[in-house]
Amino acid sequence: MNVHEVIGEVLQKIRPTEEERAFIEGLMVELRGLAEETIESSGLDVKPYFVGSLAKDTYLAGDHDIDLFLAFPLETPLEELRKEGLELGKAIAKKLDSYDIAYAEHPYVRARYKGVSVDLVPCYDVKSWKDVKTAVDRSILHTEWVNENIKGKNDEVRLLKRFLKGINAYGSEIYVRGFSGYLAEILVIKYGSFLDVLKNADFMLRQKVIDPGNWLKHEYETAMNTVRREAEEDRPLIVIDPVDPRRNVAANLSWEKYGRFYFKAQAFLENPSTGFFFLEKPREGDYLEELRRKGAHLVTLIFGKPNLIDDLLLPQLEKSARGFEKVLAREGFGVLGWEVGHSEGKAFIMLELDRIERERVRIKPGPEFFTERGLDFYRKNERVWLKGKRLYAEKVVKESVTDVITELLEKNQVSLGKNLRETIKGADILIDYVPKNLEVEAYLFLSRKKEGLKV
Repeated sequence: MNVHEVIGEVLQKIRPTEEERAFIEGLMVELRGLAEETIESSGLDVKPYFVGSLAKDTYLAGDHDIDLFLAFPLETPLEELRKEGLELGKAIAKKLDSYDIAYAEHPYVRARYKGVSVDLVPCYDVKSWKDVKTAVDRSILHTEWVNENIKGKNDEVRLLKRFLKGINAYGSEIYVRGFSGYLAEILVIKYGSFLDVLKNADFMLRQKVIDPGNWLKHEYETAMNTVRREAEEDRPLIVIDPVDPRRNVAANLSWEKYGRFYFKAQAFLENPSTGFFFLEKPREGDYLEELRRKGAHLVTLIFGKPNLIDDLLLPQLEKSARGFEKVLAREGFGVLGWEVGHSEGKAFIMLELDRIERERVRIKPGPEFFTERGLDFYRKNERVWLKGKRLYAEKVVKESVTDVITELLEKNQVSLGKNLRETIKGADILIDYVPKNLEVEAYLFLSRKKEGLKV
């Protein structure tokens, strides 16, 4: 198939049907009515706004999460907004099917109604970036900007979103670090179409700064501060938010996810296929066979999963894995890779090592013998000799990586996530073995099929 045939086939699968649209539009009318009725009875001066992909008509078929923002006047104190906003959200949610409380910058209500997730989020009723007080406030401005600028390119956005999902590069969450839906919308508006975004994958990377709101003309100093800050952080892209010159829309986008997009965009343009849009489940294999093939070893720490959402837990697991990587390298073990996650109430850190044993004896260089430290070195070590005027000693080291990790943890010599230190100290340490529920995870990690570009 040529590229236009592929796009046509994909659009048939991802474009919402008329029945689907009617259902969503009816649901939004109903929810707006419930919100306005509840606001009126509460006596609050609050405006309901729909934001997100449904409000912008860039949602994919079958993806029906509704974001209903409850906008308070700008003069409302933040603590009052949090308290009253949560109570208002709960009052609306009580008329729906079910709800619970979720937490971001401030608490909000996550409800279910007619099989659809409905987020009820308090915010400020902002008209400009200068009014923004909390991170969620911009969502109202984002929705307005996209609706004013999209000019019938809604399906082009759908194609880009589905492509990014298909190549595993979609989602700006801290544990994903991919393209957000809003970033996808901006890129389509900027470059004109799904195909043109792909064709500009290399140009965007070299241009570095994308400024769809022309802030570098209208708010030069503010926008340049954003560019300088983000350039120092070595971001792959700097996309100045068209509604706020202080923000890089691509701040959470990692080099790895942009790299996936970079290579897959080129591959699609050279050989278009519907397979790029629909992520295939990696074929399962034997993680033990992978270990034999590579001559490597797998060390897995398994411990109780703290009661944290993924946005908080996964970055702490990653920090801990990097801590082990650094300290084990210092101890003479080569860490070839690491993976983190959780399953069945347990969190895990997997470390691929080049060895699980090390030499028994190390040569330990000491100070010059005639110094005070030299005398101390002489007293503390068993086998000591001189080479010139410098002292040397043999240091007997623990052989097993299990013993090394245990000692490092006991001495607090591993940089760990702040909520994980005590629970990791009690971890089970498994060598070249994982429980059944982690066998697939271990294989995908060791084979690099989870994140690999060519595997």
